[in-house]
Amino acid sequence: MIELQEIDSQWQEALKEEFHKDYFQSLMEKVADAYENNQVFPPANEVYNALNLTPLSDVKAVIIGQDPYHDVGQAHGLCFSVKPGVKVPPSLVNIYKELQDDLGCSIPEDGYLVKWAEQGVLMLNTVLTVNAHDANSHKGFGWEKFTDAIIRKVNEQDRPIVFLLWGAPAQKKKKLLNNPKHLILEAPHPSPLSVYRGFWGCKHFSKTNDFLVKNGIEPIDWQL
Repeated sequence: MIELQEIDSQWQEALKEEFHKDYFQSLMEKVADAYENNQVFPPANEVYNALNLTPLSDVKAVIIGQDPYHDVGQAHGLCFSVKPGVKVPPSLVNIYKELQDDLGCSIPEDGYLVKWAEQGVLMLNTVLTVNAHDANSHKGFGWEKFTDAIIRKVNEQDRPIVFLLWGAPAQKKKKLLNNPKHLILEAPHPSPLSVYRGFWGCKHFSKTNDFLVKNGIEPIDWQL
């Protein structure tokens, strides 16, 4: 049976109740079956990279994506991010354009966002696995309940955190966020279909840093 990546110890502790729930046992069975019978992304040893690169106590900001990229070599467990050497996907190209406009960041040559994750940006997809070339194919497996639990744990933190909700699926998570210490930023998705509707010009990166600095927290160095 396929073994998924181990989860960071802080998240293990925070989410321990989830691992014993029926939905999670069912989810693990469906995911194991998918890995055994299909090509699935990201690789099993990278499924929990978002949690492992950004322990709960380090979280300063949360970016919520949908499900992983489904072409070969792209997904590695962080929303919007691809490995070095892989063509930068269109949504990330648009994110980079907004970063340049907002903060003057130069546009990177690759789409590898690990530097953000290591600074406390939780790069969380709401579904953590996908069949090759079949978007949303693991929707409904149960990942949504698990990632909702992750979002709730971040919401419960007794310190200021920024949530960047881009597009309708991410904005549906707003109902999980009721902590007045946090800042919630909403914009259309950065995909080419919707970027013109207000993602460009949203200035979410500078707004995030302004909020962190105001609360005595080290800002994110968004330059890659």
